[in-house]
Amino acid sequence: MRATDISAPDYFHKVVDCQWACPAHTPVPEYIRLIAEGRYSDAYMINWKSNVFPGILGRTCDRPCEPACRRGRVEESPVAICRLKRVAADFKDDVQERMPRPAPKNGRRIALVGGGPASLTVARDLAPLGYHCTVFDADPKPGGMMRSQIPKFRLPDSVIDEETGYVLSLGVDYKAGHRIDSLKALLAENYDAIFIGSGAPRGRELNIPGRKEAAANIHLGIDWLSSVSFGHTGKIGKRVIVLGGGNTAMDCCRTARRLGGEDVKVIVRSGFEEMKASPWEKEDALHEDIPILNYLVPVAFTQDNGKLTGVTFQKVKAEYDDKGRRSLVPSGEPDQTFECDDVLVAVGQENAFPWIEADCGIEFDKWHMPKVDPTTFVSTNPKVFFGGDAAFGPKNIIWAVAQGHEAALSIHRLLSGEDITERPLPEVHVSSQKMGIHEWSYDNDVSPEKRFKVPHRDKVVALKDIRAEVELGYDVKLALGEAHRCLNCDVQTVFSNTLCIECDACADICPMDCITFTENGEEADLRARLRAPSLHPDQDLYVSSDLKTGRVMVKDEDVCLHCGLCAERCPTGAWDMQKYFIETTHAGNACPSKRRSAA
Repeated sequence: MRATDISAPDYFHKVVDCQWACPAHTPVPEYIRLIAEGRYSDAYMINWKSNVFPGILGRTCDRPCEPACRRGRVEESPVAICRLKRVAADFKDDVQERMPRPAPKNGRRIALVGGGPASLTVARDLAPLGYHCTVFDADPKPGGMMRSQIPKFRLPDSVIDEETGYVLSLGVDYKAGHRIDSLKALLAENYDAIFIGSGAPRGRELNIPGRKEAAANIHLGIDWLSSVSFGHTGKIGKRVIVLGGGNTAMDCCRTARRLGGEDVKVIVRSGFEEMKASPWEKEDALHEDIPILNYLVPVAFTQDNGKLTGVTFQKVKAEYDDKGRRSLVPSGEPDQTFECDDVLVAVGQENAFPWIEADCGIEFDKWHMPKVDPTTFVSTNPKVFFGGDAAFGPKNIIWAVAQGHEAALSIHRLLSGEDITERPLPEVHVSSQKMGIHEWSYDNDVSPEKRFKVPHRDKVVALKDIRAEVELGYDVKLALGEAHRCLNCDVQTVFSNTLCIECDACADICPMDCITFTENGEEADLRARLRAPSLHPDQDLYVSSDLKTGRVMVKDEDVCLHCGLCAERCPTGAWDMQKYFIETTHAGNACPSKRRSAA
């Protein structure tokens, strides 16, 4: 293998698996260290720069960072990265003075359709640069689906008000209750660019027998949640069936429990493990005494003179072909009918663009989705950009934020006369953590603690109040304990082959046996000769140049604890612990315009 080029920003970025997995590339270990030091406001601002909504995401993110966490490879549970983000938000000081100041207007006007996380991220990035950003939203307050479809017992309005307020305070013009009905009319107003972040506002229908006859008590989940959120709906029948296995279904069933549902069931066509809902969302539903019934496909709504009486299901089973592809086939068991008073249909969401006329230059694919460049987020009309659920369908808030950043960068480059396909390199700051011969500026002890549980409100109390937040968050003591579980993966083990005397002391002391001195070879051959089995070939091998004996140092990045024992033990200083702070580029950053793959 060739010697590893550690000067390339991608290499050590990928070693920081949590940051690499985060769509917005939040510098996770950096803000967790700040939390451990009690510097909550600093931790919040690092989050705010990358993910815009730390308090919201600390409660609602689908946590792509956590499955990637290295801690989860050496023990059962990863670091509670998401809930530590909430700690920064809960315990910060007043940070309003640390926000960018509204800039003098530069004469460029940007229209943003929809007041959700994607549009607000674009406004957050462009307003401080002097762009006049106008957000058009049908709702009375900003937030989009964060406000309308996430129940208040998961995400209080006060948190949404605060964090959307930070964006609007940058000089953003928010047009409440202003629905855009014509893209052609908006284009005629001569905005310099238009960003469409209108979400996926239409719930997917379930057109089976009885749907029209019993329509009064069959509700589309996202519309029903929105109606509850804005106070238009305050009750539901005692017997409720929720159809669907995603996070919206989990929100529906838990909301129904708080509005009078005594017998609430979630019924899903797939298996429990295959449900799209996050594991913790399913756990919360089960904790609130909501059963989840699997492998049942709805075939009819039963009704009596227009009054809903139940739902009939066909029992199915999973079968797999020789390529491992699954199909659901009838099990042969009799159909089952469950009685109910109301049904909440949460089987998916769809985009709706009836307001985009055919002659606006926007092309759509066969699924009626706009053709959007996945890097620049520009549509087939060079002035119109998409992001969030409106671009590629329903995902989590953090994806909308990441796409908003990229779209804002494209808009800024477009209006600056630059090529939007050229993506600036990230900023990379490298600093040795050495403070003495064997002393480091960070706490490199590996905590033996298991993941700390987040305290919850008593179930009896929580179910009585739809606005009582269920998760109470970590207190300072629990947050400190959880923060110490972080392995500081951004503090890299950097090897100097010219200083190495090949004493093998580092390999001997490594608690994970991830350092091997051996003859070079092809990657498959090298992986077979490591001191410890290489279980994840997607994780890089750090390979040195040739040493004096002709051998090379090979470190498997997979389970390295970044404990620094190799550097402490080395008698010549061939190992150093260097912190790599990698910050992806947003609009306005003065970075070289070169194509990158780090984000």
